Amino acid sequence: MSKQKKARTLGDNEAKAMQSVVQTTPRKLNLVAQMIRGLDAQPALAALTFSKKRAAQDVKKVLQAAIANAENNHSLDVDRLFVAEAFVGNSFRLKRFHARARGRGVRVVKLWSNLTVIVRERAEAAEEAK
Repeated sequence: MSKQKKARTLGDNEAKAMQSVVQTTPRKLNLVAQMIRGLDAQPALAALTFSKKRAAQDVKKVLQAAIANAENNHSLDVDRLFVAEAFVGNSFRLKRFHARARGRGVRVVKLWSNLTVIVRERAEAAEEAK
């Protein structure tokens, strides 16, 4: 009496990794995710390693997890992987209070994010054309 197994939504040549709660605003995290979209896996890791943005560490961990998933779970060739998708979504918001002058208060909203990275294996014909 267990649930039916959910069908795989990704293709046979894709692998996914996600981090559900990242303590960074989606706007800042999306700048780093945009930097690696479409890049091959190894240059994307190098770009994230030497990036000065703090959010690059979180994106790098998720990208490494996606590469490991591709290699271990789906038997994909690591040398032919590229970042097919890297997208960011909103997570929960912490609402805080900041005391201001004359007894007033201001609401401070601390945003959190969700991050998903999908890597895909390049086709062999496209690899030979290069």
